[in-house]
Amino acid sequence: MPPRQESAAPPSPVRPASAGRTGSDLRKALASCSGAFLGVGLFSGVSNILMLTGPFFMLEVYDRVLPSHSVPTLVALSVLALLLFLFQGIIDLIRSRVLVRISLRLDEMLGRRVLGAIIALRTRVPVDNGLQPLRDLDQIRGFLSSGGPTALFDLPWIPIYIAICFLFHPWLGGVVLGGAVALFMLTLVSDVATRGLTRESATFAAKRTTLTEAARRNAEVIQAMGMASGVTAQWEGLNRLYRNRHFALSNVTGNLGALSRLLRVVLQSATLALGAFLVLRQEASVGIIIASSILTARALAPLDSAITHWKGFVGARQSWHRLEQLFLITPTDREPMPLPRPSRTLAVGGLVVVPPGAPGPSVMDVSFTLKAGDGLGLVGPSASGKSSLARSLVGVWRPVRGDVRLDGATLDQWSPDALGAHVGYLPQDVELFDGTIRQNIARFAISDDPDAVIAAATAAGVHDLILALPDGYETRIGESGMALSGGQRQRVALARALYGDPFLVVLDEPNSNLDSEGVEALGRAVASVRARGGIVIVVAHHAGALSGTNLMLAMSGGRIKAFGPRETQANRMPRPTTVSYHPLKVIADTPEATS
Repeated sequence: MPPRQESAAPPSPVRPASAGRTGSDLRKALASCSGAFLGVGLFSGVSNILMLTGPFFMLEVYDRVLPSHSVPTLVALSVLALLLFLFQGIIDLIRSRVLVRISLRLDEMLGRRVLGAIIALRTRVPVDNGLQPLRDLDQIRGFLSSGGPTALFDLPWIPIYIAICFLFHPWLGGVVLGGAVALFMLTLVSDVATRGLTRESATFAAKRTTLTEAARRNAEVIQAMGMASGVTAQWEGLNRLYRNRHFALSNVTGNLGALSRLLRVVLQSATLALGAFLVLRQEASVGIIIASSILTARALAPLDSAITHWKGFVGARQSWHRLEQLFLITPTDREPMPLPRPSRTLAVGGLVVVPPGAPGPSVMDVSFTLKAGDGLGLVGPSASGKSSLARSLVGVWRPVRGDVRLDGATLDQWSPDALGAHVGYLPQDVELFDGTIRQNIARFAISDDPDAVIAAATAAGVHDLILALPDGYETRIGESGMALSGGQRQRVALARALYGDPFLVVLDEPNSNLDSEGVEALGRAVASVRARGGIVIVVAHHAGALSGTNLMLAMSGGRIKAFGPRETQANRMPRPTTVSYHPLKVIADTPEATS
């Protein structure tokens, strides 16, 4: 008898578990660097004060040394200016290094969080380019270690330089103020003009990268089926869109940068001309001409630098906003209290599962209970919800309603690492990692147990196969395990699922790439899990692949259609069709045969 099922109401949309903590990880990381940012601000203040060394040195030389013909005064001023310039250079060096340290600190604090969010994002929402968060972190780190932040820290000192120019003469101050206002307007124009182009450029770059990665993964299919021209045409279309946006963005930033530099040169020349006019009217000294020219350049330099680095600033700002949204979607859960190792039951109650990005549920009101030592065969036609249910049982997809409990505790009462120690999972699409066979079986544990690795390989029937490889367990298998055959990859992945004797083992189509020897090893592995008191669930299309199980659950349309002992339920299930092959009659190509 199938378990009682209630009518399924439309599932509510998934909401972040911690909507009130938007970007809290980013803010915490930034707050941890507040002291360093304060230091950069102080160093910027000292550096900008020392920037006055040049103007005042020239002022003293022209107004005091030349009229007096005093060589000792010139030497004393020169030595003092040299010392101040050296001190300024040291301050600027320290400031730039502190900014680099800040960027590395943020990367150190957020790198693990970003990787965790990338992994979690794949299981919660559909994504076009799952590696974009990592590029966003690189964008923020790159901007912090560039000259952009330096220009931002120098901007508040512009009024000081303008005020000194006003002290020299109101007309000189007015010219510098007008130039600063003009460059500030250019900065605003740069922000408006580059914001949309930067966003579109990043979008098309992400799509191009996604298609490139898909083409690389499916190179054999593309080559064998003559798909190269079509895929290349699609890639060229995306690349053209990206190139056009990038070209337009570069044009905008380049034009505005050239305009700002031109304006700064014109203003310096105008300051010199105005200073000369004031000298002729005996309203200023020759030293003021040179000093005001240098101050004009210094006052406008931060704005010019800000325009030059505005593209990086806009990109870093958009990356920051994207990471805030990512952290909102994938909040970090508090570390729950450790629970005892599960050993009794797996209970599923009223489970409703909606795959990421899907319009509706693929599993509806599924309920059943298994006890230690049970082996469940999960069968049904394609798109019946088997794999969706399997992903929910191991905690990959969170249900929108209902729950999965191990010994009475829901899966979210364990931390992911703690839960993973109690769960073994063999997905339908086997993915191994670039590394050794030992590392893959041991799940890349920081300190693995060699005996447990060998025990898992033995339970999966792959120990002798591994020993036959050139380096045994230390054989490197390459990206996605390409050094192994499909059957070998599946059996190594089975050993990975059995590593550590997990209580719950879920195998999704585990026999898809196995030969007869592998199928026998799979049956023994299922029996061994049950014999040690674990629970094993085998997902298959038909009952013939369920050797070693004692229960069967049949699904159709996301719902349970049958549940009970395998012997009684197997007769109701469709069996795989078989094809009879007749021996070929070989006719010799001889004159007698053809006569």
